[in-house]
Order: sequence, then C-alpha cells, then structure tokens
Amino acid sequence: MIVSSIGQGLLWAVLGVALFLTFRILNFPDMTVEGTFPLGAATAVTAISHGLSPLIATFLAFLAGGFAGLITGLLYTKGKIPILLAGILVMTACLSINLRIMGGANISLLGKQTVFSNHFLESLPKYFDSVFIGFIIISIITILLVLFLQTELGQAFIATGDNPVMARSLGINTDNMTIMGLMVSNGLIGMGGAFIAQSNGYADVNMGIGIIVIALASIIIGEVVFGELTLNQRLIAVTLGSILYRFVLLTVLQLGFSTNDLNLLSALILAICLMLPKLSALLGLDHVIQKGGAGNGAK
Repeated sequence: MIVSSIGQGLLWAVLGVALFLTFRILNFPDMTVEGTFPLGAATAVTAISHGLSPLIATFLAFLAGGFAGLITGLLYTKGKIPILLAGILVMTACLSINLRIMGGANISLLGKQTVFSNHFLESLPKYFDSVFIGFIIISIITILLVLFLQTELGQAFIATGDNPVMARSLGINTDNMTIMGLMVSNGLIGMGGAFIAQSNGYADVNMGIGIIVIALASIIIGEVVFGELTLNQRLIAVTLGSILYRFVLLTVLQLGFSTNDLNLLSALILAICLMLPKLSALLGLDHVIQKGGAGNGAK
C-alpha cells in the first residue's frame, strides 16, 4: 500500500505541477483543468484502443489539453470573459467533447498496450511500475520547467503573474504570456490524465470531478510542510506534497472511511491546510508552521 501511494503520488504530481504554473506563478484560478484532465484521458485511451502507440496517444492528450487551454486563454484575453467563467465554459464544453471522443461515458483499455506494459516493468515487484514511470515523468517535467523559467521567456511569464502592469510597461505581451501559460498547464494536465487513465486501465467522462482540489492539495501541502522556498524548490515541494497527500488519504481510508468519501476528504484536507497558518497564529505556533510558502507570488 505504501509503494502504491508513492507511485500514485508521483503520477498525480503532474497535475499539481501543471496547476502551479497558473494558480501560483500566473495567479490565474483556472477551472479548465476539470475538463482537460478527462479530455486527455479520453483522447489517449481512444487513440490506444484504435491501435496507436501509447506514447503517441499520450502526446495527443497533451495537444488536446493544450488546445483547451488555448480556448480558455482566448476567451479571457480577447473575449474579455472573466477568469473563472472562461474556465467553466471550456470545462463544460469538454464534457460533450469527451463523450464524442469516447463514443460513450467510458472506454476500457482491457487487453491493450499502455506505457506500463513492457517486459522491464512487468518484471518489477507489484506497484513499482507506477513508482518507476511516475518518477521518470515528474523528473523530466520538473527539469524542463526549471530550465524554461530561467529563460527570458520564462522570466517574462513570471513577471506577468507577479505584476502585469509592470510587465506591460517593460514591453511584455501579458496576453500572450497568459495564453502560453494556460496552454502549457492544460497540456500537462491532459497528459497527466492520459497517464492516470493508462494506470487505471480506463477513461471515464466523470473522472475530472474534484481534480482541481486534488491538484491544489498537492500545492498547499507542499507549501505548508516545507515553508519558505525558492521557485525551483517549490516545484519539487509540489511533488512531495502530492505524495504526502496520498499518504494522508491512505491513513484516512485505513480508519474505515469509504472510497465514496474521497472527494469530501480531499476538500477537508485542503481546507485544513489552508487554515493552518491562521490556526498556528491563533495558537501561538507560528514558529512551528512557516507561513511564507502560502503566498500567491512565485518568489
């Protein structure tokens, strides 16, 4: 169970890192993720079921998620639709699109090859395949993001989230930065949906419900536990937060709660983590819990 939790934490960390780009760096509360996650899953599973390579199918999931992020970005920057409403509109549209892609409410990968289906992974002890694949995936994504954020384009992206007015005064096209951030973030979330669907063996139209809470939990737990960190360190903390979140869920389930309560438990865990800095101040425990990690900027 412990190894399985670590593997799941590493796979789900893709969502946390992806949402970190918009929620923390860009300061954009993007609701599109609840549509792009099942969109990526539906795209990948349907592609695999039609004979495409799992790697190509996963890449198609990334493109599908990126396209959804593009639509949200255009609605917000060009259509002047409020942030939350733009994301909700695309999220709602994705429901019908996912049904079209899968030809129904769900689709199975029974008997199909996935990224987890190869002789090397099958030779590993039970559940270690998800740990191995998850570690490789999140390591590559984190390294690429760290390198990107150190470029001029990455610094312009960070400046857009920190202070868009100042960014525009420096000649940065903040609309383009916002669209780019949404495309990359939702592309990664679509890819995360593809990996999770391949791990689970199926895609379902409702698998995006509550996803944003799970991704936020990874971010918030990482920040609360590890306190003040640099931007690069916070990307790593998100992954560790995702693993810790899985351990918390495992502990709660061991106490006798039903899996039907997972969304409720996720919301409660996130609420408690968000309130910890305030509770620690009220109880005089500020020296125990660092509050620096709970800011909105990418410092």
